[in-house]
Amino acid sequence: MNTKLPNIPPSIFSVMSRMATDHNAINLSQGFPNFESDPALIKNVNKAMNSGYNQYAPMPGDMGLREIIVAKTEKLHCKKYNPKTEVTITAGATQAIFTAIAATISMGDEVLIFTPAYDCYAPTIELFGAKAIAIQLQAPYFKPDWELVKSKLTNNTRMIIINSPHNPSGMLFTTEDMLDLQNIVVANDLLLISDEVYEHIIFDGKQHESAARFSGLSERAFITASFGKTFHNTGWKMGYCLAPQNLMAEFQKVHQYNVFCVNHPFQKALATYMEDEKTYLSLPKFYQEKRDYFITQLQDSRFKIIPSQGTYFQLLEYSQITTESDITFAEKLTKEFGLATIPTSVFNNNKEDFKQLRVCFAKTNETIDAACKILNSI
Repeated sequence: MNTKLPNIPPSIFSVMSRMATDHNAINLSQGFPNFESDPALIKNVNKAMNSGYNQYAPMPGDMGLREIIVAKTEKLHCKKYNPKTEVTITAGATQAIFTAIAATISMGDEVLIFTPAYDCYAPTIELFGAKAIAIQLQAPYFKPDWELVKSKLTNNTRMIIINSPHNPSGMLFTTEDMLDLQNIVVANDLLLISDEVYEHIIFDGKQHESAARFSGLSERAFITASFGKTFHNTGWKMGYCLAPQNLMAEFQKVHQYNVFCVNHPFQKALATYMEDEKTYLSLPKFYQEKRDYFITQLQDSRFKIIPSQGTYFQLLEYSQITTESDITFAEKLTKEFGLATIPTSVFNNNKEDFKQLRVCFAKTNETIDAACKILNSI
């Protein structure tokens, strides 16, 4: 058969997690917590199952959950979405991103992405006959160069994809960044996917600049988010998408023939759980304590660390330790030292290597202690 994605290797997350298992290594590679979800949320799931919510949910999602999302977005970002026509509950944020691209991108289109980029963007763009145009963010701060963005625009440019808080760098788009982005997408009549899966994991008193906050963006944006990232249950594969009615109508045409609907009792459980806004508003403090604990443990190491501004990832720059490529160094750390990390060059345009590894600090303090002992020994 003729493969539609001939140049797609196995995911680096699968590779490193398998290597971690094979070598009995501490796994700081894949982005998932190693502590349990809130027992109250698990109790809500059991209650929903025992209450009979075990058949198909409505195609756009449970109305109670959609209403909670709308209320949260209006309170945090001063943007009112219609829960009936502008919200869809999805099987994780990756499915939401896939569906938004599938619904709007055609053969010959171009989509601008910022690299390092989450690894689902480019393959999905290519799957629908379009071209991903990479705009490389530069270490160590990974700030967007908006003049460079403008230089990449052509008559075929259809969409821009952004991710803030940014994986893997932990960078945040500022208000000024979002205003520059708004000027570009409005002037060039572009669509936007705003990947906001770490929307509630922000540090040092900073604010998440959602695309919902900017009228010129929100009227042409698919905003995607993840309950799995937010509530420590990535295995549930639960997310959502916000978009204006005209875009959401196209989104749901694909969604209904892709997954149709997603896990009903989980939706009921989340709707009840999120009635208490502290369930998500407490997350910055919770994760900043973990970030700070992790960084403090490494203050005497040979790694250079610029504290992450958001997400539950931290970059470790290792140029003072070795000149090896990040892939080689990550493999050595796993096989010889018993610690799995992610080499970041795999997310960069042309595999540019900034001598940085990405680690996930959404771990118990015991795991962080063990990992930092290894890192400090290098």
